[in-house]
Amino acid sequence: MRHYTRHVIALALAIPFLFLHIKYQPGVRVPLGSTHLGLELSDLAVLVVALTALREGLRNGFARLRPGLSLWVAAALLIVWIFVRSQSLTHAVTAAKFAEYALLAVSLPLIIRRREQYEFVAGAIVAWSVVATAFALLQIFGVDIAAAWPAGRRQPSFLGHSDFAALSGLALAIGLAGVLLTRRAIAWVGVASGVIGLMLAGATAGLLGTIGGAIALLAAILRRRPLVLRDFVVTGGCVALVAAGVLTLRAGDFEQLLRFLHLKGRETQSNNIQTYSHHALLAYVGYRIWRDHPVAGAGWQSSTEPETVDPVLPAAHRKFPDVAPLAFPTRAHEWGVQNAYVQAAADLGLIGLVLWLAPFAIALVLALGANAPPGAVAAFTVMAALGVWLGQGLVAGIPLDAATWLGFGLAATAAAQRSSAAPQGKWGA
Repeated sequence: MRHYTRHVIALALAIPFLFLHIKYQPGVRVPLGSTHLGLELSDLAVLVVALTALREGLRNGFARLRPGLSLWVAAALLIVWIFVRSQSLTHAVTAAKFAEYALLAVSLPLIIRRREQYEFVAGAIVAWSVVATAFALLQIFGVDIAAAWPAGRRQPSFLGHSDFAALSGLALAIGLAGVLLTRRAIAWVGVASGVIGLMLAGATAGLLGTIGGAIALLAAILRRRPLVLRDFVVTGGCVALVAAGVLTLRAGDFEQLLRFLHLKGRETQSNNIQTYSHHALLAYVGYRIWRDHPVAGAGWQSSTEPETVDPVLPAAHRKFPDVAPLAFPTRAHEWGVQNAYVQAAADLGLIGLVLWLAPFAIALVLALGANAPPGAVAAFTVMAALGVWLGQGLVAGIPLDAATWLGFGLAATAAAQRSSAAPQGKWGA
C-alpha cells in the first residue's frame, strides 16, 4: 500500500499556495486594534499542514522531533526575540506571521516518514516549479500576464524574482539529488525546471545561492559515497547554465555596477534607480541604523519606519552623491533594507543577527550529518536560501519564508531518518 494518503496529500496540496504571490490570493483583513490581520490562502495552507502534523504526532508519537531539538530551540529563540523587539501591534502581527511559517519546519518530520512520502511531496514541488517556469517562459516571450516585465528581460512568474528563485532552487535541489543519488530519469524534470527558472528569475542572489547549494549538495553526497566525475559534471553544468542566464539577462545591471564601483567609467546621477547601487545604498542605511542600535537593534521592522530611517539619511546622501534621488528612502517610498542580514542587524541588533543565522547553521549541520536524499536536498536548499536572502528583506509570509522553513524541516526529517536507523531501502539506493 502506498503511504502518501491524507497527511502527505495535505502537505503536497499546500505547495501551490505557499509559492504564490500574495496579490494573487484571495484574503480577508481582520480588524485588530489599531491595525489589521491579513489572512490569505497561504495562511490556511500552513494551518492545515500544522494540524495534520499534530494529528500524526498524536497518533504515532513525537519522537521524530527529538533529533532536531537544537534546531527547534534556535528557531524558538529567534521568534521570541522578534516578539520582544516588536514595538507596536502592527509589528507584532508581522512577527506572528513570521512565526506561523516556522510550523512548516516542525511539521515535516512528523508527516514525512518514508521514502515514498518524501518523493510524493518532492514531486508536488517540482510540478509547481514546472508551472511557474512555464509561466515565466510565456512572460519572457512577451505574453503580458501577472505583472510581466518587458519581453527579453528577467521575469517574476507569479511569485516575484526572489521568490521565483527560491522555488526554482528547491526544485533544482530535488532534481539533482534524484539524478545523482537515485538515478531516476524523472528527476531531470526538476533539474530542467530549476535551472531554467533560476535563469529567468535573473536574481544574482539566487545565483550565489545556487553556487553555495551545489557545494553543500556535493558535500552531502560525499557522506554517502565517494564523488565521481558525473557528480561534478552535472552539478557544475547546472551552475554554469544558471550563471550564463543570469549574467545575460542582467548584463545592463552589471555594467551599471561596474560604473558604480568606478571600474568602468563613473556613474553619473540620473533619475532612474540602478539595482546594485540602490541595494548598496539601502544596505548602508541599514548599517547606519545598526550603528545607532548595535546590541538589540532598533526594533523588528523599524528599518522601514521614517522615525528610524530619517536620522541616517544625511549620511547616506553624503556617501552616495551620484545615486538617483528616487533611490533614497522617503516617507512616500520606504524601500526597506532589502538584505535580510543587514536588516536583522539593524532591527534586532547583534543578538538578533546571531539568532537569525543560528537555525541556518544548525540545519546545515543536520542535513550534512544525514545520508538520505532529503539531507542532500536540505543542504542545497538551506544554502540557496542563504544566498537569496542577500537580496531580500525580512518580509513575513512570502514564498522565500516557506522555502527556508521547508529546508529546515527537511534537515530535521533527514536527521530523524538517520536516528531511527531505518533500512536504506526506504530512502533509495
